[in-house]
Amino acid sequence: MTVYRVVRSDEEWRRMLTPLQYEVLRRKATEPRFSKEHYHNIHDGTYVCAGCGNPLFSSSTRYDSGSGWPSFFRLIDPVAVKTLLDHELGYERIEVQCALCGGHLGHVFDDGPLPTGGMRYCINSASLDLIPDDG
Repeated sequence: MTVYRVVRSDEEWRRMLTPLQYEVLRRKATEPRFSKEHYHNIHDGTYVCAGCGNPLFSSSTRYDSGSGWPSFFRLIDPVAVKTLLDHELGYERIEVQCALCGGHLGHVFDDGPLPTGGMRYCINSASLDLIPDDG
């Protein structure tokens, strides 16, 4: 299987993303809790990377974790993301990045709902776009 990478200059990223999207996707910022559109979104569809359109999550795997950020218990495809150890806050977390453009999405934790595998993908709204289901 061939995996294509999305490569853009910093200037190109700044032009195509909103300031908040740039800070989250390219500089690993975290948006404030309970603050952005996808936390409260109830529409059905596919959540894609706001940087490159890579399909990441189905709305059917979204749930209210109470964390203040959109949470999902499963990826559409495990190869859609890559994970890295993150010690930025002084303890170990697992960062989730888009596998195509390297954009920071959020983190994954093992405290999600059962019996879905226990995963909680805690994702910044700014890193996502929603492609609504037709019909």
